[in-house]
Amino acid sequence: ADDSATPAFVAADLLSQAEHTGNEFVALLTPSRALGEAVQAELERQLSTLQRQAMARQSLERFGAIIITRDLNEAVALANAIAPEHLELAVANPEALLEQVHHAGAVFLGHYSPETVGDYFAGPNHVLPTNGTARFASPLSVDDFVKKTSLIEYTPAHLQQVGEQICRFARMEGYDAHARAVEIRLDALPRKE
Repeated sequence: ADDSATPAFVAADLLSQAEHTGNEFVALLTPSRALGEAVQAELERQLSTLQRQAMARQSLERFGAIIITRDLNEAVALANAIAPEHLELAVANPEALLEQVHHAGAVFLGHYSPETVGDYFAGPNHVLPTNGTARFASPLSVDDFVKKTSLIEYTPAHLQQVGEQICRFARMEGYDAHARAVEIRLDALPRKE
């Protein structure tokens, strides 16, 4: 978040994640110390109004953070290192930062796109990579429900070209029969001069 963010909005968004089980990691990354302090005060004010106050407080105390960064670039770099399930860009120009975001399950752009919109209404699913797995995994998508089959076809020439390499890989893993399945075919082919 930057100075254009409304502290009450940011605090509400942090609490919306903190209220799940009491074990959620929630963080504000901002170059604005004033915003960080205002959000901290707002968190205390809003916590007292929640039905799930105990769980939200536990999340904040155990796994909550307000981190003051040098600038927004450092904030995005830290977000990439965390690889969050949800990442809100509560900044004046979220599109300018978007190309720097490499690891997040879902990204919410601007001050009027709280994560709750994604949970209940926007359309993308709510099955996202958690616990930093956004570094290597994507959200659930239609592709996960489409059965795919790989097709592999080598000609004799292709197999001759790479067969020895395949056999080395197989033997490095200790799979002689795998190697032999290639070698038996190579032995049946005319030798290259």
